[in-house]
Amino acid sequence: MDASHLHKGDILIVDDTLDNLRLLSKMLTNQGYEVRCVTNGATALIGSQAQPPDLILLDITMPGLNGYEVCQQLKADSRTCEIPVIFISALNETFDKVKAFSVGGVDYISKPFQLEEVFVRMETQLTSRRLQAQLQVQNSRLQQAEADLLKALEQERELNLRLQEMATIEERHRIARDIHDSLGHSLVALNIQLEAAMALWPDNSTKAYECLLEAKQLGSQALKAVRESVGLIRSEPLQSQLLATAIASLTEEFHRLTGILPECNIHIPPNLPHPVNTTIYRILQEGLTNICKYAEATTVNIQIQSTDSHTVLMLQDNGKGFQVTENTRGFGLRGMQERVTALGGDLEIISNPNAGCRITAIFQYKNTNNC
Repeated sequence: MDASHLHKGDILIVDDTLDNLRLLSKMLTNQGYEVRCVTNGATALIGSQAQPPDLILLDITMPGLNGYEVCQQLKADSRTCEIPVIFISALNETFDKVKAFSVGGVDYISKPFQLEEVFVRMETQLTSRRLQAQLQVQNSRLQQAEADLLKALEQERELNLRLQEMATIEERHRIARDIHDSLGHSLVALNIQLEAAMALWPDNSTKAYECLLEAKQLGSQALKAVRESVGLIRSEPLQSQLLATAIASLTEEFHRLTGILPECNIHIPPNLPHPVNTTIYRILQEGLTNICKYAEATTVNIQIQSTDSHTVLMLQDNGKGFQVTENTRGFGLRGMQERVTALGGDLEIISNPNAGCRITAIFQYKNTNNC
């Protein structure tokens, strides 16, 4: 391919000597550069502002504006300040070269010059400018990517908040159902037993006493249901306790109610995020309650293990199990799923009739202090 068709850069040559212009223009054009030539500083400023070149070859001694003044005005204008200026001059004194650099020149070529030297010095500056332009584009893309990432993170945060709100609403609905089903039933049954005791007391005090004992038991059950519901609806379930302490309280209560002492293997890092602490507590609270009510288990195992990137909770029992797809409401599974999902985690529930149940929750995070 002819070198004249390889566009290597737009060059503006400013020199009042026509022979210099012709020589430079011809040689640069043959090398694939696009060349513009002007003979004075004023025209050079107008042309640079209208169509900024990639590089300027600038003579110093010219009528009207000299090269120093032209360069000073180029550097003072935001439209042209980034254009590299190489001075080409017959002035060879050190003072002249120092002044050329002080007004913003990037290089200085003395006349008479060698064309090869001009090409090399030009290409050095053009390459530097291309790299700067590429860096600016990459920085711009990086800034845009950062802005997009921040926007996505904010959207994710808002979505997580909405999911948490939905989980809270669903949990309160579930608590309302529990109150209606358990407390309401207990109170109705208690009222029936009291009425029966009142009716039997005159004629059969022994039978009436049995009814009162049954009523007392129903009253205890109702009180327990109230306490459980109040405990579940509190906005801060841990009440400033350490998670390990709160879990110990849960297992002690479970042991008291069922006679089963859960086997625990718990490793909780000190910097575990508070929302993860709360969610782990809620899952264990819900899971142990379900085991107590429905599972008829004889063994329960609780494990919490952490690495530098995630924490895993596992709750397992050997009870009668259930069909997961058919029990998304009664066992509070949806609430567990929503809580874990709101934190970007994963929840797995494996259970089948007469095969026990295993609940596994994985929370991803960056733990800089692996304990």
